[in-house]
Amino acid sequence: MSQATIFAVSSGAPPAAIGVIRVSGSCAGDALKALTGKEFEPRRASLAKLSTADGEILDEALVLWFPGPRTATGEDLVELHCHGGRAVLNAVEKVLSGFDELRKAEPGEFTRRAFANGRIDLAEAEGLADLLSAETELQRAAAVANASGALSTKLEDWRTQLLRLSAQVESALDFSDEDDVGALPPGFMHDVDRFSGEILSWLERPRSDKLGEGFRVVLAGPPNSGKSTLFNALVESEAAITSSIAGTTRDVIERSVSIEGIPFTFVDTAGLRDDSAEQIEAIGIDRARAELAKGDAVLWLGSFGDGPEGAWEIAARSDAESFVAKPDAVATVSARTGEGVSELKLLLVETARGVLPKPGEAALNARQHARLSESVEALGSIEGQTDLLIVGEELRHARVAFDRLIGRTTTEDMLDSLFGRFCIGK
Repeated sequence: MSQATIFAVSSGAPPAAIGVIRVSGSCAGDALKALTGKEFEPRRASLAKLSTADGEILDEALVLWFPGPRTATGEDLVELHCHGGRAVLNAVEKVLSGFDELRKAEPGEFTRRAFANGRIDLAEAEGLADLLSAETELQRAAAVANASGALSTKLEDWRTQLLRLSAQVESALDFSDEDDVGALPPGFMHDVDRFSGEILSWLERPRSDKLGEGFRVVLAGPPNSGKSTLFNALVESEAAITSSIAGTTRDVIERSVSIEGIPFTFVDTAGLRDDSAEQIEAIGIDRARAELAKGDAVLWLGSFGDGPEGAWEIAARSDAESFVAKPDAVATVSARTGEGVSELKLLLVETARGVLPKPGEAALNARQHARLSESVEALGSIEGQTDLLIVGEELRHARVAFDRLIGRTTTEDMLDSLFGRFCIGK
């Protein structure tokens, strides 16, 4: 039994200049003919009036007819480029919902059908999901690389290499007898090591997950050291309350911003001191200490050398009469006058670029990283192994990890989670 034909508005929320309604499935062509009363040349834009069964004109729209399977979803596909008013789109959707064979699409269902019909693989689908949620230039560039198949191409190349290694083992087994199990071809172990090393180099790359939160910068120091004022200057917002009263910040405050296309999360913390008698402030201090371990960079505004290991020494409040310069300070700043703040941002941007995926470079997410790690573990188990049956089994384990990575074998729960990230109409 064929799947239901689905429809949804695929453009932005109305009102808008244009509202695009997509229809995908075996009855898409019939729905188009019912709306317009005529047939259309495939893959050619045509102007047509959309009408109800009673002849009432709904709209005059640009119509596109794409017979499957060479379509975005792998099915017959129709696009109706209507005027983008709410009433227009609602009227057209109401008529479509009146057909027994049609129903409104669920979130991500168009893309899910593209995956199910082999138009895209799982890595491309994940890249597309990241592209839809991208908020910075770096996120966009990384997502485009994955959505356009850069990672998929590499994965298919690796899978081909893996199948070639497996074929060599199967060949050795085929030519063996009960008394002689045969031998691996010359250079086999070298090929396995080289292949495993290539995958390991990808596993060592910055992961795409990091782009979601961005480079995490924690501001730390004793009470009244200027953390909140600098925090506000860095995020360019009065996000944190500033006061001359020590201990004003009682909890962790986070703000995500983009600087030169790089995603950052800045974290303001409670002032660190050991003599707090107030229970609420003590809780804030405990949370601040926990944040220090989570930061990609810690900006230390306290006395030189008192911060955590590896912290950036920041000489803050340079405009104050009580200012004390720091030896080897990474930056000297005054958040009130702006002195040194731009320079500090540039340093943070340069540092973040070194630990985040490079623009346009395909990057692994957590799931992909885990599956590739499984394949490398299986390949590592082959080293020094002489039993061809065990070698073949470990290669099979590596192939299973690749199949799960690409989406040849997967679970409905995982697919539900992935495509649930998409909006209706995508």
